[in-house]
Amino acid sequence: MKRHLIALSASLFVAGILVAAPATAQLVEAASCISISRVYFDSPGSDTGSRTSLNAEWVQLKNRCSTGKSLTGWKLKDAANHVYRFGTYTLRGNSTVKIHTGKGSNTASNRYWGSGWYIWNNTGDKAVLRNSAGTLIDTCSFSGAGDSAYC
Repeated sequence: MKRHLIALSASLFVAGILVAAPATAQLVEAASCISISRVYFDSPGSDTGSRTSLNAEWVQLKNRCSTGKSLTGWKLKDAANHVYRFGTYTLRGNSTVKIHTGKGSNTASNRYWGSGWYIWNNTGDKAVLRNSAGTLIDTCSFSGAGDSAYC
């Protein structure tokens, strides 16, 4: 009887590993699919605070995987802790989305922070992306040279 229990325990243990490994791999894959690809921190022209000027400042995220990934509850923030929270949203596979600083109507490829003033410092800043569990997904630091930074 003891041998049968040991054999059964070993079978469940092996089965547990076989079941757990793909689930863990899926979580890692989902996180590794999404990255910050570009920050456009210095919108063209004078910083007037107009809707057009605010929305010319943005962060672009890229999904490098072929399937859509849910960003629901994810957060994007700058060094001063201005936070954009994704509502219910899925980024399609092999696609990008821009998070514009100003106000507008959300679409699949453009989201709007709704800020009345600029988020990203022209002299340098850091974009930080975290998933809904708070796990760090990606960062992008820039020094302020030029008007945008590829990450």
